[in-house]
Amino acid sequence: MVQTILEVNDLHYNYPDGTQAIKGIDFKVEEGQMISILGPNGAGKSTFFLHFNGIIEPTSGEIVIEGKKLEYDKKSLLEARTKVGVVFQNPDDQLFAPTVFEDVAFGPMNMGLDEDEVKRRVEEALKVVGMSEYSHKAPHHLSGGQKKRVAIAGILAMRPKVMVLDEPTSGLDPNGASAIMQLLYDLNADGMTIIVSTHDVDLVPIYSDNINVLRKGKILKQGSCREVFSDDEVIEQADLRLPWVGQIFEMLDEEDNITFEGEGYPLTVGDAYNTLVKKL
Repeated sequence: MVQTILEVNDLHYNYPDGTQAIKGIDFKVEEGQMISILGPNGAGKSTFFLHFNGIIEPTSGEIVIEGKKLEYDKKSLLEARTKVGVVFQNPDDQLFAPTVFEDVAFGPMNMGLDEDEVKRRVEEALKVVGMSEYSHKAPHHLSGGQKKRVAIAGILAMRPKVMVLDEPTSGLDPNGASAIMQLLYDLNADGMTIIVSTHDVDLVPIYSDNINVLRKGKILKQGSCREVFSDDEVIEQADLRLPWVGQIFEMLDEEDNITFEGEGYPLTVGDAYNTLVKKL
């Protein structure tokens, strides 16, 4: 039976100056899903994510983790953060210790684990993200992609059930972005529930088939890649575009070289190949 692991009910959040950042969002995550929150800069994605484990307390509404409403006392917040880990957009906001090992160890140590268990978890997490050989390096000497991996390792070492990542490919070159997304895909295949925010429409269809489109603090649409990218009105409202593969087939369709008759355009290279084989 599929279990709801994270639920957001009628969430509202106002900044201290009164600006409404989140405007009545309902959102549900099932265990084992990989969900993308897609939206332009300023849509409210980062603010929304910071509610998931109590970094921000909502103006109204509630967060429910494994059927239990999130409270904001110290004990409840620590428990929430062992279940839901958040990786910030800028890893420099998350990495502060003198060495990579100490940085990754920070979370498990705060959980009150003994030294041997902390060491075991750190080594395991660094191995998963491919950063074992950097354990004694200073984080500020690492590349952007390496810092992202260390930040992910810091969350993995706490062994949460849900990992939330804010723009994990931001600032990375195409190969680095693909490597990070492949890492997340592999973690999800091993059972980790993953929630990713992004405005990279080309990567989303490759790694996730469950999209929520966010604009000005509201979810405009939820659905599969095909459902979302076939909705021209939502794409326009959210200042998004079709993935480049879809744009090519849209041009072919407009020139009557290939017709789709409501099937929707291919969104990945693999889909494009299969479509061409079938139609040509």
